[in-house]
Amino acid sequence: MKLTNKRRPTAVVVGVAVASLALAACGGGDDGGSSGGKVTLSFLVDNSETSVATAKGLADAYHKKNPDVTIDVEQRPQGGDGDNVVKTRLSTGDMTDIFMYNSGSLFQALNPKQTMVPLEGDYVDTLADAFKQSVTADDKVYGVPFGTFMGGGVLYNIPAYKELGLEVPKTWSQFEENSDKIKAAGKTAVIQTYGDTWTSQLLVLGDYHNVAEQEPDFADDYTAGKAKFADTPAALTGFEHTQEVHDKGWVNEDFQSAKNADGMRMLAQGDGVQYPMLTFAMAEVAANYPDQLNDIGFFGIPGDDESTNGATVWSPGGIYIPATTEGDKLKAAQDFVAYAASPDGCQAQIEATPPQGPMGVTGCDLPADVTQVVKDIQTYTEKDGASTPALEFLSPIKGPALEQILVEVGSGIRDAKSGAALYDEDAKKQAQQLGIEGW
Repeated sequence: MKLTNKRRPTAVVVGVAVASLALAACGGGDDGGSSGGKVTLSFLVDNSETSVATAKGLADAYHKKNPDVTIDVEQRPQGGDGDNVVKTRLSTGDMTDIFMYNSGSLFQALNPKQTMVPLEGDYVDTLADAFKQSVTADDKVYGVPFGTFMGGGVLYNIPAYKELGLEVPKTWSQFEENSDKIKAAGKTAVIQTYGDTWTSQLLVLGDYHNVAEQEPDFADDYTAGKAKFADTPAALTGFEHTQEVHDKGWVNEDFQSAKNADGMRMLAQGDGVQYPMLTFAMAEVAANYPDQLNDIGFFGIPGDDESTNGATVWSPGGIYIPATTEGDKLKAAQDFVAYAASPDGCQAQIEATPPQGPMGVTGCDLPADVTQVVKDIQTYTEKDGASTPALEFLSPIKGPALEQILVEVGSGIRDAKSGAALYDEDAKKQAQQLGIEGW
């Protein structure tokens, strides 16, 4: 796997303001986890079906190889509530023995130098560079992959492309031509689902590969407050594309109220042909439209230069060891983390949950029967320079209002330039809250 990055991000360590809340039942602070050579580890993961299945698959497979170690999987909420649980438990010393959490900017916000145990061992060198960078602070690696890489770009209906004689676009102008032909054929060219506001972001976030190709220093300069979206033509482009798909009438009529599940249904059934989306959404198709699973492909957001065509990728979450894990539990936790990053550990994850993209460890091969979307992502990740981590894995700054701003841009309420300028102000507020210099 050759996941590359245009720039190594500037290491940023920030303080975290922790909200007070009632905690769910916890298992990380007791002394009863080891006796007579046997060790019990607690493992906190979010309560999504995929995360729980993956964690249990890893725990069971490890226990079979190490019968003296039992791993109890605990669950927490997803989203902001889950973030608060993790931050609170770390700050109070009440974290489980190992835990799963995001990589990238959210990982940095946990202040890993103070709250986690750095990882050592030959297995650390087998981690894909794009993942390793997303779990590194002060030149030390703190996590191993939990799950797979995701692509952020365009999911498309393959039968519709064949019916209309279209080829996968490698430039934005080719994408425009395809979209005009799809619209003329009476189908929705670009599905948008602003009923779930987060889905409005993909034409901006998924365009970062093209930004990095044109502005290799953007992540560092953005983090330092030197570069802005509104003043950087390459970074402004995603906002302009969001406005364009609306202004050209490529979107579905119910784009303001439709939700992600509606978008995936339209795509699977061929009523909509292109959907800017993260590839994890294919789980919806697998669950509800399994016969159409291989009718959907993936391509990266096209830029202006075919020679630099590529895709933006989202790094897997990580498995981490909190600084409060000690003694026999620490030794067992370190061994479990190394196992999770081994070929056997990768296989355990694959058997527990069908992979949605490439694994983050060298030597962790995917099965031959993966979906077309996964195969398409691999064409980018295996080619030198054809994949770039999303900006949120290279910078701790991501303004929380981006999705609402892009709903306005994509609905014709606000133009691209003013939307980018408003987002720059949103990012400024967040950077100041995090105490980052230069803002």
